[in-house]
Parts: sequence; C-alpha cells; structure tokens
Amino acid sequence: MLDEKLQGYLDSLLPARDGVLMKMEVYAKEHGVPIMEAAGIEAMLQILRIQKPETILEVGTAIGYSALRMAHALPGVQIVTIERDEERLDLAKAYIKEAGKESQIKTIHGDALETLAQASQWAPYDTIFIDAAKGQYKRFFEMYSALLRPGGMIITDNVLFKGLVTAEEIESKRIRNLVKKIDGFNHWLVSHPKFDTVILPVGDGVAISKLR
Repeated sequence: MLDEKLQGYLDSLLPARDGVLMKMEVYAKEHGVPIMEAAGIEAMLQILRIQKPETILEVGTAIGYSALRMAHALPGVQIVTIERDEERLDLAKAYIKEAGKESQIKTIHGDALETLAQASQWAPYDTIFIDAAKGQYKRFFEMYSALLRPGGMIITDNVLFKGLVTAEEIESKRIRNLVKKIDGFNHWLVSHPKFDTVILPVGDGVAISKLR
C-alpha cells in the first residue's frame, strides 16, 4: 500500500465528481456506508473502458455508487446489481433515478447467495464486480462465475482489507476471522485453474481475474 503522502498526491489528481455522485459520497461518509475508495474505483473504471463490456453484474449495490460510476463511464453498458439491504437499495434506486440511469441499471433485492436464478435472466455477463460480504467472496465467485462470458472478467474489491492481510496480530476475533477468510480467498483465487488473476494495490486492494 502507498504511503499517506504519495496517496494524497495521487488522490489530488483524480477527476472531480459533481452532482448526484458528490451527494452520494457525502452521504456515504456521514452514514458510514462503505463505497469503493476513489483510487480503486478509478483504476477499475479505466480497466472497464479498455475491456468495453456490454453487460456487468454487480454483487453488492449498497447505495448504488459503483453502479452509477460504471454507468457514467460506459454509457452503453447494461448493469444488473444485487443488494440484500432493502433500505439501501431503495436509496440506490432514488439516486439512479435522479441520475437518469434507470434504463441502464436493473436492481435485484435479495441475498446474493440466493439470487443466482434472478441474475441468470440477463446472463452471460462480460464483467462481474464483487463488493459484498467479504466473508462470502469465495462462494460469490464460485456461484456467479458460471454466468461469465468466455474471456470475461471478475473484479473483486477490498482484497487487501486495509492492509490487515499482512498483520501479525489482530485483537478483534471477528476481524481476525474475516481477514483469514480474505487471505484464504486471495490464495485460492491466484491459483485458480480457470482464471488469470492480478491483485492491484490501489484503494483497498482490487483483484482482476480474467477467465481463460
């Protein structure tokens, strides 16, 4: 992970967000809603611009910030996004409507471990973005990779988990167990026989996995 001074410099070079996106960033900060870190999402968007997907499945909508960033970056893309928290999903729908992206983004309400059939309606997907319950990353990956188009890509956020994947001691048992699952997922992912994976140390750690 970059030191604070260098990260601050890079963050200062990122393009400004305005309108509904800035409103969402302020809301997320004030209410403790996890959204993708600025450097991480810019890296992901650039990769998506290069890939030029037509369809994206997002596992973990939260308030719709990442979905809207992807929709703005790729005006022709169709996004399906899954969220289990009804209150957050309602807020996401409101932001999506405010941004005028209702025709581009479809939402599914439910636990991502139980919504495979619903998401399958729009499969196959060129890209799958996983940013939901960290302890379930392996299950999400195994389930939804079946919906990926040959040569497609899966992007997974938070795989370095604030650098704690290298921590020798973690006081909280809950965090310690979660970090153990993320570390196990990372090792499983980079050795997956069907995917080529690289982990980028940007934001909170972004894994890029391309289906062979």
